[in-house]
Amino acid sequence: MQEKTFTITSETGIHARPATLLVNKAGQFNSEIELAFNEKKVNLKSIMGVMSLGVPQGAQVVITADGNDEEAAIEGIQEVLENHLS
Repeated sequence: MQEKTFTITSETGIHARPATLLVNKAGQFNSEIELAFNEKKVNLKSIMGVMSLGVPQGAQVVITADGNDEEAAIEGIQEVLENHLS
């Protein structure tokens, strides 16, 4: 299992557009990928789950990936977070 913590620096936090980008990227991997915020965990492949967290600017989120492509999954999610949420 791979785990990494990220700080959301985008002024709007994780709203519809970046949430869609994250879900689409997560969907490219076989691993189970979760997003944790405020002691809640959701499947990063679920747009409704991600949106339900209401992640604001400055929030710390933890991404975990578990599966045969977990390392690539974390790298892919990190790329999306760095390019669209910072």
